[in-house]
Amino acid sequence: MGPIASAIKEKLIKNFNPVHLDIIDESHKHAHHAGAKDHAKKHGSGESHFHVVIVANSFKDMNLLSRHRAVMDALSEEMDGKVHALSLEASAP
Repeated sequence: MGPIASAIKEKLIKNFNPVHLDIIDESHKHAHHAGAKDHAKKHGSGESHFHVVIVANSFKDMNLLSRHRAVMDALSEEMDGKVHALSLEASAP
């Protein structure tokens, strides 16, 4: 797990205490896209595209949009340039 994925994991655990968490780095699928090399140089990592599956009790009374907003708020630093794309599955147990 690279530094950006590690930061995502740390923040999601801290903010949501998930019962299940998968952080899948899908950057390799996009390595040929324009700007991928520049992104890696700028951020010190080739990590740019992620798929996150998170299941947390704190999502119990939230609708889908609220869950996604909460995750995006928790990851605001990463989403401000370090992460190019994030697909998300957020649910309650």
